[in-house]
Amino acid sequence: MEQLRKQLQTLWETLEDADEAKSRLASLVSVYPFNEFEFMISTLLGRQKLTLDDYYELRDEYIARNLYLYVFEIGVPRGFGEAWAQGHLKALVPELSKPSKKLDPNYAGEYDFFLNNIRIEVKASRAVDFEREEPLYVKALASDSVRPFDMNFQQVKPACCDVFIWLAVWRDTIRYWVLSSKEVETNRYFSKGQHRGNVGEGQLHVTRDNINEFEKYEVQSTSLKQAILNAYQRQKSS
Repeated sequence: MEQLRKQLQTLWETLEDADEAKSRLASLVSVYPFNEFEFMISTLLGRQKLTLDDYYELRDEYIARNLYLYVFEIGVPRGFGEAWAQGHLKALVPELSKPSKKLDPNYAGEYDFFLNNIRIEVKASRAVDFEREEPLYVKALASDSVRPFDMNFQQVKPACCDVFIWLAVWRDTIRYWVLSSKEVETNRYFSKGQHRGNVGEGQLHVTRDNINEFEKYEVQSTSLKQAILNAYQRQKSS
């Protein structure tokens, strides 16, 4: 958003009546879908400071930078962590099955997916500016941002699954980590006892300072199925 605003403001300065246009922009009343960006773009097009081809290029670049911005607009945690994240993974790995007592007689709702008798738990988080107190979609970070973030993977129960899949969403990309349950439980950043009385439950913070330490678990979206199988083999061998 900041980059788009900067690009438009640069063009805005080329208007013959730039000062008057700035004043009008400052007093602009916005009602969806008519906002400052719509006003600036339509004015620049009308004044021939922005060609139609330039507009298409500006639009394509913005979409590429904000391909997953809509994910930050999902307000309900369950809607993000369950509905979106699990649906996203199911689309990438169609072989994932929702668990049931038919597949696993001991199943009691403690994990999210079943694959080749492997119990899989999904955790998802979004990269947002840790120091801002605005809505998520406003403080959503791009993958090349240097701003601080703290992605907290909560209610982690290593004893209840064999493999963890973590999804981390930036406004322009999604990253995936696949770890065995034991690798999570023994990780030095795993904090046990998230809630008093909840035995075996903890949390893990991924921040700008430690994210590179999880590089060996990171996989491409096209390799998720094989990464699950590999993590399960590591779990068995440990």
